[in-house]
Amino acid sequence: VPVTIVISLFLALLANEKLKGIGFFRTIFSSTMGISVAASSVVWLFLFHPSIGVFNRVLSLLNLPQIQWLIDPEWALFSVALSTIWMNIGFTFLILLGGLQNIDEHLYESARIDGAGYFYRLRRITLPMLSPTLFFVITVSLINAFQTFGQIDILTKGGPTQATNVIVYSIYRDAFVNFQFGTASAQAVILFVCILFVTILQFKLGERKVHYQ
Repeated sequence: VPVTIVISLFLALLANEKLKGIGFFRTIFSSTMGISVAASSVVWLFLFHPSIGVFNRVLSLLNLPQIQWLIDPEWALFSVALSTIWMNIGFTFLILLGGLQNIDEHLYESARIDGAGYFYRLRRITLPMLSPTLFFVITVSLINAFQTFGQIDILTKGGPTQATNVIVYSIYRDAFVNFQFGTASAQAVILFVCILFVTILQFKLGERKVHYQ
């Protein structure tokens, strides 16, 4: 979640600049929104392939040892996280870009007149004015992270050695593969409590940093 938000914020700051042809890059950055989880996961499945995958080809060209991305327990969860970050960047980027474009330009003009530099404006104007949007994005991203399922099912199916067996996939496997409906129901209740707790915590702690004016 933090990596997704940081990358999306960086791309949104770039795309918010008034440059010629910036609309093309806005379309590219947000394009992952239009791709389903299943289609994205299939593409990443080929990228992570141990023999024909692009990543291992690049490692071979650099004379580095190849990595069993989805087979090695030490790399499997990282690989799934990498694909998930890419899938979620489009939505997060689009929301943050909308928040940036709603910031009053007069604030930046006043800061420039006073001699404020770019990073000072970013720290004192952009981030505080963007805080409601960031609050929304962080809350939604945390909830989505708890509900990760599609890429796990396609890429690793919870393996290897349970390294990527996240709670939603565990619920699915217990309910519809092992037919242990009681265990699956108990896990679903735990998932609900976890999401509720994190959301309440986010509202209690995160909203203190939000500036609505």
